[in-house]
Amino acid sequence: MTSVRRTRRRIVTVTAALTAAVGLLLMTAAPASAEVKSTCGTYICVATAYQGRDYVQDVTVTTRDGLPGTLRAFVGDYRGSKANVLRWRFVVNREIRAYPRLAVCGGLDRGGRVIENHCVMIP
Repeated sequence: MTSVRRTRRRIVTVTAALTAAVGLLLMTAAPASAEVKSTCGTYICVATAYQGRDYVQDVTVTTRDGLPGTLRAFVGDYRGSKANVLRWRFVVNREIRAYPRLAVCGGLDRGGRVIENHCVMIP
């Protein structure tokens, strides 16, 4: 009888450990459909995380020359800006419909002048 109890206890312990491990993996896994696309211009790089062809999660704009400026992100009706930074992540989390392709753009202003606007095209 004691060997049967030990065996049952082991099975329950192993099952609980496997269930916990699978649950932890599912909680930390990235969404399977999230994609990232990036491109660089002369002065800035623009990267976007998106799902499908309509949902934009975020836009990251980075200066290439290491000098700060006013970074901007724009897509559809979303407009965001951040002054005097080298890099900024704009959280959009919005569905934006544009056909046939969606342009997710970033920009750099310095001294009140537009230095560069650069776009990533989402297929």
